[in-house]
Amino acid sequence: MAVAVDGPVSVPLPAALEAIAQDFLAMSARDRLTLLLDFSDDLPELPARYVGHSELLERVEECQSPLFLVVEVEPAQGATSSQDATVHLFFQAPQEAPTTRGFAGILYEGLDGLSVAEVLAVPDDAPYRFGLAEAVSPLRLRGMVAMLSRIKRQVRVRSAA
Repeated sequence: MAVAVDGPVSVPLPAALEAIAQDFLAMSARDRLTLLLDFSDDLPELPARYVGHSELLERVEECQSPLFLVVEVEPAQGATSSQDATVHLFFQAPQEAPTTRGFAGILYEGLDGLSVAEVLAVPDDAPYRFGLAEAVSPLRLRGMVAMLSRIKRQVRVRSAA
């Protein structure tokens, strides 16, 4: 028997990203900004193998502050499909760009270590599920949407190689 659903059915987020979204949604807009700053502070530094090699990083032009990213896809032991490979994310953003760094930190915490299939299944509207539209400008959120888009594109390219 079919069950009627009011409104659009949304694709679920991966567990780690969903937990982050729930943390944000449980807070006031002001507290969401504080949590965003926490993610900014927790963004790992770029590994030494990428420092000074800007040609290996992709700039996300839509971000209001300079943000560069690179994705690595690590083959899974004994896996028969590239969809099982593990995704690793690396970001570079200036300390004086806390909002941009915060967005990168959310994506890092929510996606790093997932499989190719899991990352590619993340819905494109994921950046809008944190309740941040009430705390930051739509232009800034567009930067996070662009980050996710670049991550997924790099995952597709690297997992096909």
